[in-house]
Amino acid sequence: MGRAEERRARQVQGRRAAPQRSSGHESPGSGPGTKADGKKPRRTGIRRFVNWKTILGTFFGFCLLGMGAFIVLYMVVSVPEGNAAAKRQSNIYKYSDGSMLGRSGKVNREIVDLAKVPKSVQKTFVAAENKSFYSDSGIDLKGTARGLINTLSGKGKQGGSTITQQYVKNYYLSQDQTVTRKLKEMVISLKVDRKKSKDDILAGYINTSYYGRNAYGIQAAAQAYYRVDAEDLSVAQGAYLASLLQAPSQYDWAVASKTGKKLVEARWNYTLDNMVEQHWLDSGKRAAMKFPVPKDPKGAPGMEGQTGYLVEQANDELAKQLVAQGTAEDLDDAKALLTAGGWTITLNVDKKKQALLEKTVKEQLTSKLDPKKRKVDADIQAGAVSVDPKTGKVLAMYGGKDYFKHYFNNATRRDYQAASTFKPMILAAALEEKAKTHSGQPITANTIYDGTNRRPVVGSDIGFAPPNEDEHSYGPVTVQTAMNKSINSVFAQMGVDVGMDEVLKVAGKLGMHTKGLQAVPAQTLGSMGASPLEMAGAYATLDNHGKKVTPAVVAKAEHKDTTVKMPDPIGEQVISEEAADTVTSVLTGVVDDGTARVSVRNNPSRDGQQVAGKTGTSDNNRSAWFTGYTPNLVTSVGLFGENPKTQDHVSMKGATGLVLEGGRVNGGGYPAKIWAAYTFAAMAGKVTEFDLNTTSGAAVAPTDLPTATQTPSSTPSSTPTTEEPTTEPPTTSAPPTPTDEPTTTEPTTTSPSTPTSSPTDGVPDNPFDQTSQ
Repeated sequence: MGRAEERRARQVQGRRAAPQRSSGHESPGSGPGTKADGKKPRRTGIRRFVNWKTILGTFFGFCLLGMGAFIVLYMVVSVPEGNAAAKRQSNIYKYSDGSMLGRSGKVNREIVDLAKVPKSVQKTFVAAENKSFYSDSGIDLKGTARGLINTLSGKGKQGGSTITQQYVKNYYLSQDQTVTRKLKEMVISLKVDRKKSKDDILAGYINTSYYGRNAYGIQAAAQAYYRVDAEDLSVAQGAYLASLLQAPSQYDWAVASKTGKKLVEARWNYTLDNMVEQHWLDSGKRAAMKFPVPKDPKGAPGMEGQTGYLVEQANDELAKQLVAQGTAEDLDDAKALLTAGGWTITLNVDKKKQALLEKTVKEQLTSKLDPKKRKVDADIQAGAVSVDPKTGKVLAMYGGKDYFKHYFNNATRRDYQAASTFKPMILAAALEEKAKTHSGQPITANTIYDGTNRRPVVGSDIGFAPPNEDEHSYGPVTVQTAMNKSINSVFAQMGVDVGMDEVLKVAGKLGMHTKGLQAVPAQTLGSMGASPLEMAGAYATLDNHGKKVTPAVVAKAEHKDTTVKMPDPIGEQVISEEAADTVTSVLTGVVDDGTARVSVRNNPSRDGQQVAGKTGTSDNNRSAWFTGYTPNLVTSVGLFGENPKTQDHVSMKGATGLVLEGGRVNGGGYPAKIWAAYTFAAMAGKVTEFDLNTTSGAAVAPTDLPTATQTPSSTPSSTPTTEEPTTEPPTTSAPPTPTDEPTTTEPTTTSPSTPTSSPTDGVPDNPFDQTSQ
């Protein structure tokens, strides 16, 4: 070996034998993570591949890749032909048997030149949607990125699109909520912005946007909301239409909730303030502007009578399903898709039952209304829904006297109190939760409660002492009798015994809208709003032995080669079969020995048919209800007092010339009469009986009857005893012979004490019965 090799060998051998340094000084290159020889340890695992250089390189790589992909996309995607008015079609609506119900008219659209739209009105759209419109390149990168992220994460639609992007979506693309569509939208927007002037884009935007009320474009919208042409719109009106585009369904003043009205007013103010900020509107003129309340909507041609109500409800159900399955971003996009046309929609509505319901309402009620003789007769609105409890199909619906004359659907409106029709929900909760009275006894149909008028509830942090019907005190009564007579003091205490949280929870399971309601004792009086459709669903769930029924108007919907699968109206078991059947058993007593006995029990067409149901009459006689059912048919009928000009809730007292009980319209009167005439005719003589899994209630003779000597304890309730109830339970086959004749005497003149401010059933449900509620 040469000298050089020997020298290197000795150096290596010396380093191996060298001792560790013991001084506090470290050699260069030493330190944490460094070996004694000055070399850094080798990275292992994923650390061998990940460091700041690779991360930075990967980031820039993705950026370059994204830029390259976008360049390719820009070159590949061309501006397509417009898909607007020329491709719009009518929708076809059919009854369940396939016969024609109606056909929607042509799309309500009239293109207008931008020059015919006042400059100040044009600016309202820019101020509302895209202040940078005149200077941007057609896209909002931040807004588009946010939209893409929301789409990928399933969060749905969010604002951020420019006017150009929205125009492109309306005119060139679809409403689909997909990443592909959003990328195309961005590319086409860039190209359109280069090829077209800002005025052309703005004109396209305001002429293709959907404004609600079946109105496409600003001309149709101006007529639909203000009965003027677009060229005659004021700045205030234009600002409303521009604000409306964000959420037409929510912001349409005629149907908006209180929250919706507040939101659209806030957006209207936002739009005008932006105009001042952009120097498009004088601040003095802005300060003087008042919100321009739109006019009431008009029905579309071909939608007269009940057709419009049925079509609108079908569209609402289908729109919700399009959103649920991801075909549309939100309800407004879904309704725009429906309005675009090309759909064939088959309803569950039975043509014969629909005609029968319309005929019955006319014969039993509307033919007796004469606004020329009695002003109050003009205030009476009726709504009804009939459901098959085994399938959930809506077989018939009555929305009002005429879709052209009364735009609101009385069958689906939820702005009137449910009143005593809520009492079965309280009993259902007590049975489902196996609740006990304040004294610790199980709540059953035979449990005795104190029915004293204005009796303060026990066990509640909130003081509550509701009045009974006509301030009547009943003393000790069974739960069955309390349901028959609709005794408020009993059900107020029962609600507290069960727990109002549990009561609302069970009511929600049955199908009532209880979200957001306060769990307070006053809710036991049915102070929440409800619709005949909602009540029909809740009672159908009871009729279906506790298995959830969600009433469905739409059977199926087809568009070109696509069929929309509608959800199953029959859901899961939401309360036990025994609890549901016991409530049904108890509710037969309301018909056979309670507030509905005159109109239903004694109806000559009944022919022994078993019936369960409940009446209800709200505070100040503003609403009256009867929701009843047989084993195969559930129907809810509601009457509502509404001022035809202001839409305020008003009393129905004196309608049709009623004089008994101060002329009050009660649930046991016209609603029950309509129900009985329709139901017994619809049954076509087929008598059926309930198959109930229960051992208590009016439909089942109790094994232990309370004794006549039993008195209630000082607590709100006590144990069931063996006392004979005041009214003998009816048989399950034919209606029993009445034990007393309906009285026609005038009510006593004794002045009742001042009622509470809580909503009550302060009127008899039966106008011919002075003793029951």
